Amino acid sequence: MKLTRKMVLSRAKASELRGVRKLNCWGSRLTDISICREMPSLEVITLSVNSVSTLEPMSQCRQLSELYLRGNRICSLAELLYLKDLPRLRVLWLAENPCCGPDPHLYRMTVLRVLPHLHTLDNQTVTEEELSRALMEGEDITAPGREGMGNGRPELSYTQSTVNATAETRGDLLSFGEEEASSVQGQLCLKPPGQDQFPSFSQREAVNSHKNRNNVLAAILLLLQDLDTEGLEAVHQTVVSRLQTLHKQELQDME
Repeated sequence: MKLTRKMVLSRAKASELRGVRKLNCWGSRLTDISICREMPSLEVITLSVNSVSTLEPMSQCRQLSELYLRGNRICSLAELLYLKDLPRLRVLWLAENPCCGPDPHLYRMTVLRVLPHLHTLDNQTVTEEELSRALMEGEDITAPGREGMGNGRPELSYTQSTVNATAETRGDLLSFGEEEASSVQGQLCLKPPGQDQFPSFSQREAVNSHKNRNNVLAAILLLLQDLDTEGLEAVHQTVVSRLQTLHKQELQDME
């Protein structure tokens, strides 16, 4: 599916492409994001759980600071060369793409060698030590000569084995919340529980349960932004009904 002007303006609540700063297209089955070339003011974009295979359109987004691409079809780390000249890019989420390959360390070192200006990669803070090691341990990715450019895309000189794109499942929805945890969970005042709050035998289960709850809430907040009045009314009625049911259950438990 192609990302269209109408889709962008509707989701971003904007009147023109040049004014779009934030865009959420998570789980939209997108394969073509070429319209991003027409959004020079774009700062944050969520493209996770789609079927995007090239980052070339992002090379025109000079104001881009956060790029979420988890669970797409980026097959080669050579695609990162399109991001190399974006001066403001600080956050990149690229996990669960074929280009990540079987060696997590090599993958991370290579990405940081190509994009040393990143502050966060796959929801993990980049350290000075990692940046130093990346120079020695990361793969060297270089763009081919102009005669090999063909359609303007770099040759996929560093390709890992291809894997299936992540399906649009409930598990994706739960993990999606992590991507914008700093902003959305901040609005909800959600914090992970401390390690001393649970007995040791059930600590992992309790932490995972709390994390999934937070991620669901974060995902719901973001998805609500795309609903119109009718959709929000439907959500409101469902929430009220659910609250009434839970309240009755609590009263019964107290009897």
